[in-house]
Amino acid sequence: MNETDKTYWQTLKQLEDDGCLRALPEMVHSGKWAIVGGKRLLNLSSNDYLGLASDTDLQGSFLTGLSGEEALLSSSSSRLLTGNFAVYRELEAMIAERYGAEAALTFGSGYHMNAGILPAVTDSNTLILADKLVHASLIDGIRLSVARCIRYRHGDISQLELLLQKYHAVFPRIIIVTESIFSMDGDLSPLMRLAELKRKFPQTMLYVDEAHAVGVRGEHGLGVAEEQDCIKDIDFLCGTFGKALASVGAFVVCSKVMRDYLINKMRTFIFTTALPPANVSWTKYVWSRMDDWADRRAHLRDLSVRLKQILKEAGCHDDSQSHILPMVIGKSPEAVRVAEKLQAGGFYVLPVRPPTVPAGTARIRFSLSAGITMNDLEGLQCLLQDKKE
Repeated sequence: MNETDKTYWQTLKQLEDDGCLRALPEMVHSGKWAIVGGKRLLNLSSNDYLGLASDTDLQGSFLTGLSGEEALLSSSSSRLLTGNFAVYRELEAMIAERYGAEAALTFGSGYHMNAGILPAVTDSNTLILADKLVHASLIDGIRLSVARCIRYRHGDISQLELLLQKYHAVFPRIIIVTESIFSMDGDLSPLMRLAELKRKFPQTMLYVDEAHAVGVRGEHGLGVAEEQDCIKDIDFLCGTFGKALASVGAFVVCSKVMRDYLINKMRTFIFTTALPPANVSWTKYVWSRMDDWADRRAHLRDLSVRLKQILKEAGCHDDSQSHILPMVIGKSPEAVRVAEKLQAGGFYVLPVRPPTVPAGTARIRFSLSAGITMNDLEGLQCLLQDKKE
């Protein structure tokens, strides 16, 4: 081992000693199941919230009608060169129309979206006020910007209002950044209260990442903003296709002026190859059927209520208001041990450890899918009765 590799090896060894070393899992997806080492485990770690990713009938009906340029497996270019196929424009128009907005713009991934928008729309005269628990991609977007940033305590709207009062006369532009469903805790952001603050301080903009809510929440699956009736108050309403909608990529709903601005200024949009038309076609197909998934959304809500009850009866308490339910363990090695116990009992769950979550809050993150049944959850209760056994 050379001296350079030795330095990196020492870092890896420290991660292992701390119980935080990661490795790519060896597994096979099979519908609601994860096949690990030849053993079938109920998958409680997937972001396939509506169970669409394994719906072979849905995929078959889509593939039957796929033809022409929409079937291409590569765009071979950025959208600003030769990669701007008609299906991109059709999907964006469909999304904008569904939200009642002027425009929408799609991206290669949620990471590209969050890492690219904030650097593009901010300058040194901008203040970003971000919830303490926003996703790593948003944190990276903030770091790449030249804006000043203050991260307010998670969900503390009173502190946020004090910050707005203190700085609204200092900065000509302030952007509040939050998620709607927080991916590690499953709790909701009070978007209506944020919208009220935006109206109270007119130079303020609102950036909401609905990655874990699109397809899942709201009458039409448009997210928490639809549920709380504040879509029109959000300047950057962001979502992903790679979770509940079983595809790949992301989108922002915004004004037409902002869409044009991002096309010209957003580096992660300009300098990347566009998504393959076949993937965008699939996204368009799934999006066009958003209202068809109402029963799946209702079933997912019922599953969430049942799992929350199971966790409570096992002495685990959380503030989740969604289909994501954490079981906070504390120390990373203990979280690993509990995950191994649950896997041995037939449930595919994974330990979530720092830096993904704050030190001392390592956890098991249960992530539900409408593809599983109530009966599938039974048996989990016995395993959780004494999670430290």
